[in-house]
Amino acid sequence: MFKMKIALDVDGVIADVIESWINYSNQKRTLISKEEITSWDFWKKFKINRYDFYKELAMCWKNWNVLPPMENNLSEITQSLSEFGQVDIVTARELSTDIFVKNWLELHDVVYENYISVIDGTLKANLDYDLFIDDSPLNIEKFIENKKNFFLYSQPWNRNISILKGKRIHSLLDAVSYLKSKN
Repeated sequence: MFKMKIALDVDGVIADVIESWINYSNQKRTLISKEEITSWDFWKKFKINRYDFYKELAMCWKNWNVLPPMENNLSEITQSLSEFGQVDIVTARELSTDIFVKNWLELHDVVYENYISVIDGTLKANLDYDLFIDDSPLNIEKFIENKKNFFLYSQPWNRNISILKGKRIHSLLDAVSYLKSKN
């Protein structure tokens, strides 16, 4: 059986950091709900400075121990994914947050082999993986451009994206089920 290399994203796929950011933002700005975040660059719609948003997102990782997972049973689900091959965490982030993310992964017993951090998400498409699991519309465009296989993890900010290649999933269990059906 072919053992694939799977690149698993963090923010918006396994960690619900946007929920923590919304809680923070709602204390100092007009209230925003997750369902209102309908585009990748949503901060423009809410007149939030891009750099402030990314700084605040990084700050949310400092409280890594209270960041909620996107799904329950991450350990079991990532273990199931690893039955199809090597699962690596492949994330784009400010380097100062890497230690917080690694602590969070350990806290939730996420099964993975390598931790890869890139400075910009679109750079992921240059990496040697057989399958990417991601939520970023910008990354999906690059995966398509570079003829990469991917699962788009459905989120409010990517629901308007029409994908002809790849597959939209609503949970990591969807990914496991789809991979099982192909083997």
